[in-house]
Amino acid sequence: MFHKSRQTLKHSLALELRRLRYGRPEQKVFCIGFQKTGTTSLQYALSLMGYRVAGIFSLKGIETPEDMRDHALELAKKFDAFADNPWPVLFKELDAAFPGSKFILTTRDPDKWFDSAIKHFGQSVTKMRFWLYGASSPRGHEAAYKARLVDHAAEVRAYFEDRPDDFMEFDVAQGDGWEKLCAFLGKPVPKRPFPRLNTAKMRS
Repeated sequence: MFHKSRQTLKHSLALELRRLRYGRPEQKVFCIGFQKTGTTSLQYALSLMGYRVAGIFSLKGIETPEDMRDHALELAKKFDAFADNPWPVLFKELDAAFPGSKFILTTRDPDKWFDSAIKHFGQSVTKMRFWLYGASSPRGHEAAYKARLVDHAAEVRAYFEDRPDDFMEFDVAQGDGWEKLCAFLGKPVPKRPFPRLNTAKMRS
């Protein structure tokens, strides 16, 4: 208990120091690209600037996509930034619930994205991926997964077409980093390199 309290205090102090340097978050930031499009790197980058970031959450006790949506909307009240599943597919509901928020579509070449998904997920199955893609495992469902990725990006672009202040695309693999992110969020640019996390090389 004492160790946990010390860790909590340490994290709280680190958060406050980051917020002193970069300013407190002025609006929520929703990263609405699918897994394996640089979401882990972006989550960490946002945390370094003082955002409390929520990622993927457990589906224990959640039986339907509607239950998942309701849980996500309630959870969103407690954090500053969000990435990973299921946040991308809820962008319309999140936009309605939290007006003035910022939305970032992380993108990646579909072929490279699918290769990465296969290497990372293999034949494992999850309820959340079934709800998102119509198939729990990417293996054997390449066309469905790629089509979902492409269709999602097109839907997001159309939805935010006339809102450049609220939306941007971000491609970590193509070199997007601090300058683009901080210009969008109105934050000072950190001096450290932009994080590149959860790569295949790191997991090997």
